[in-house]
Amino acid sequence: MNITDVRVKKFNGENRLKAIAAITIDECFVVHELRIIDGKAGLFVAMPSRKMPNGEFKDVAHPINQETRNRIEVAVIEAYNSLEVEE
Repeated sequence: MNITDVRVKKFNGENRLKAIAAITIDECFVVHELRIIDGKAGLFVAMPSRKMPNGEFKDVAHPINQETRNRIEVAVIEAYNSLEVEE
């Protein structure tokens, strides 16, 4: 699996939500609505989710293993950080 494109829309303000991202995998599959969040241990990427009737959130798309999760997180956070340098 190769992440062939990352697009990030950065938000200004004091909110924990710093940006929304979309990734393209192998130039043939796109995942939208990944959220870049400023957590207690620094930035992390939250997968797209939907609010269930009981109020809990459930991921609608997510990696099956930690290696894939790490690859996605590194690519998305690197793209986010490169935007900060340009501004």
